[in-house]
Amino acid sequence: MRWSQIYQHLRYWLEEFYQAPYRQELAREQQDHNDLFMLLVFSEMLGVPNPVSFYTLELLPLLYDDFHQWHQRQGMDKSPLDNVRCC
Repeated sequence: MRWSQIYQHLRYWLEEFYQAPYRQELAREQQDHNDLFMLLVFSEMLGVPNPVSFYTLELLPLLYDDFHQWHQRQGMDKSPLDNVRCC
């Protein structure tokens, strides 16, 4: 084995050793940020005034695919929107 390969293996295992305990917490934090972003984008449809609705309107078609998973994570069994049928 060459020194460069030994160094790469050592670096990989050290990164795993230090990052593994936090991986689940970071994934949960990212999911919380994504949920907040979805709430911001869909807030106008939920009846909450959104001052940047002009800009978030462009994102609606991109986020419709994830809407079903989002509203179930928020504890809503059925879709809260009349014009979005996902359940």
